[in-house]
Formats: sequence, C-alpha cells, structure tokens
Amino acid sequence: MTKARRVVEQVVRMSYGRLLAYLAARTGDVMAAEDALGDALVAALNTWADDGVPPHPEAWLLLVARRKLLDDVRRTKVKDKAVHLLAFSALATPGEQALEENAFPDDRLKLLFVCAHPAIDATIHTPLMLQMILGFKAHQIASAFLVSPATMSQRLVRAKAKIRDAGIAFKLPLSRDFSIRLNAVLEAIYAVYTFGWESIAGSDPRQKGLAEEALWLARLCVQLMPNEPEARGLLALILLCEARRDARRAVDGAYVPLSEQNTALWSREMIQAAEAELARAFGCQKLGRFQLEAAIQSAHVQRSNKRESDWETIAFLYEGLLQLAPTLGALVSHAAAIAEARGFTIGLETLNKIPLASVKNYQPYWALKAHLLQNLSCLREAKEAYQRAIGLSEDGAVREFLFKRALQL
Repeated sequence: MTKARRVVEQVVRMSYGRLLAYLAARTGDVMAAEDALGDALVAALNTWADDGVPPHPEAWLLLVARRKLLDDVRRTKVKDKAVHLLAFSALATPGEQALEENAFPDDRLKLLFVCAHPAIDATIHTPLMLQMILGFKAHQIASAFLVSPATMSQRLVRAKAKIRDAGIAFKLPLSRDFSIRLNAVLEAIYAVYTFGWESIAGSDPRQKGLAEEALWLARLCVQLMPNEPEARGLLALILLCEARRDARRAVDGAYVPLSEQNTALWSREMIQAAEAELARAFGCQKLGRFQLEAAIQSAHVQRSNKRESDWETIAFLYEGLLQLAPTLGALVSHAAAIAEARGFTIGLETLNKIPLASVKNYQPYWALKAHLLQNLSCLREAKEAYQRAIGLSEDGAVREFLFKRALQL
C-alpha cells in the first residue's frame, strides 16, 4: 500500500466526521458536502502519490472540497444555492490561512444533533451517525442492521434529503428541544457501542474500532454537555464495559464469561474514571437509564475487590432499569441476576415470563436458559436450549464455549 493511500485511510478513520461536519454546517446540504469530500479524497490519492503528502492533509482535503462546492455552484448557476453558499465562499482569503494551519472548527456535535432531529425517522438516527460521523459505507451499515445494502442506501439518501429540504439547522437545539434530541443522540451512541461489544473481545477489528469510536462520541458529549447526567452515565457505562475487554478471551482466543474472568486484567484506570463520572452523574439527582446501566456494571466490577458479585444488588438495579427501559436484554439479564441471587428455579421462572415470540432468535435468552436448565438437571431441555443458542451464535469462540458446556450434559 502506498504512503498516499495509507494517509488517506488514516484521515478517513480519524477526521472524516470532522471534515464532513465542517462542510455540511456551512452549506446545509449533507449530500453535496459528501460528494465534494469524496471527490477530494479521490484527488488526494492521485495528487499525493505524485507530489507527496502535504504538511496538513485534512486542511488540503477541506480546501479541495470547498473549491469543488463552489465550482458546482458556478456550473449549475442555481440562484438559491449560490446565495446559500455565499458565506461559505467568503473563506477564500483569511479563512484559507486558518485552514492551512489546520485550525478549522469542530462541528461534529452539531452533526450528531442533526442526525437525531425528530423530523428524521428514529430508526435511521444510528445509521446516519455511522455514515456521517464515522465514515462507514452503506453496505457495512446494512449488514449490522440486517437489511440489504440497497435498502439501507435508500434510507440514508432519504434522510439526507430530509435534512436539506426541511432546512434543518446545523446547530445545537433550543433548550425546550434539547432533552428530546439529546436522548436520541445518547441512544444512538449506545447502539454504536453495542455493535462493537457484540465481538466479545474485539476479534473483528472493525467492531473493536466501532467500540472505540462510541467511547470517543460519549466523551465528546460529556465535554460539551457537562451538566447532563445521562451523558456522564453513558460514558461511565462504556468505560466500565471496555475496562474488561482484555479479560474476555483467553490467550488461545477462547471465550471467557464474566464470572470466570481474571479481574487482574481489568483496567483499573478505566474503572476509576467510570466511577468518577457515575458519581458526578448521581450528584445531579436526576436518575436515568444509562446511569442505572452503569451502576449495574459498577456492581459487577466490585468482584475484583470482594471476590464475588453482590447479585441481590444487581437484581435490584435491574428492576429499576426495567421500569425505565424494559428492553429484551435487560429482561434476560434481570433473570440471570435473579437466578444468582435467589436460585436457579426462581431465575428460570423469571426467564419464562418473557414472551417466547420476542426471544425466538435472541441468543442470550437461549444460552441463559440452557445454563439454568443444566443446573436444575433438566438435561433434555438443556440440550435443546444449547443447540438453539449455538445455532444463533455468530462468534466462533462463543459457539465453542457453548458446545463444551453442552458436552458436560
């Protein structure tokens, strides 16, 4: 791989969202900004290979993209578009010096709130962020959302057209709208993180990178909204989960469940940072979903000090979480905590209260059910549940772990 291509890929990885947000915030047209930035990246591959990589690659790309946008206006001679881009074209002289110094402003938070605008279908909030902030392609996003690339591409195009046609402003919302949009932003960041979490210990580098990007987005929200307790709660949650990343697999790559993880491999630094964020969030006395989720993870990591988890406390926290966010994952995890705190029989009864239609293809449900049935010596039913869980597992290490457990029957 040439040096030019390596630098371009690095810029896309590290700065795509920052560059796109800058262009889109000044044009109000996300699709035009994307096209211009894409053309600039292609130009970079060709020009840098011959002339060498410039001192400030991001600034070079931004200038080329800006000129592309201005050329489009001159070529199409669309009056409204020309007026709309007038302020943007004013960057030609003093602004150019700032760009040469790589000192352009960071508008990514504005772009996050644009993606979470209530006029845009809520189901496309997260895909928009994946593409516009992280630079993922439509086909990559489609695989994560279990839809065809064509369908996802159409949805993304429609959402961007909505931003343009509705004139959605690239700015932080007014105070009366802030809480609604902030919640959508945090939900989307959490969804981004769960995609990275699905690869148990980052066996897929793309998913591990996704978890890192979600952590960055969470930090950005706290940095710019320090008085929002749920933003701090989400950051604490992600930090506590990431603190255990290195312990999730053995040296040979085998999956290691939480109860068997070597706590010495957990990151003390991340845990301490998470606890500080959680304490500040609780200090606001405005409890929310992400604070409760973080409190549950905090209770889990206390095992490193007490040698065992306080399952009664964890079950109690899940009961509170279910009142705010009765997700399928929370329901299954609550049953697991009940089983540890009050016995396998009560845990199985709790698990069986979940409607079967909703867990038909939900692997964690079947893995937990197999575990509970095995401990209750219901071997035939446990075998069937293990087979279901193994069939639904996408991670090879998890399949192997469940297969070995099933052999113990």
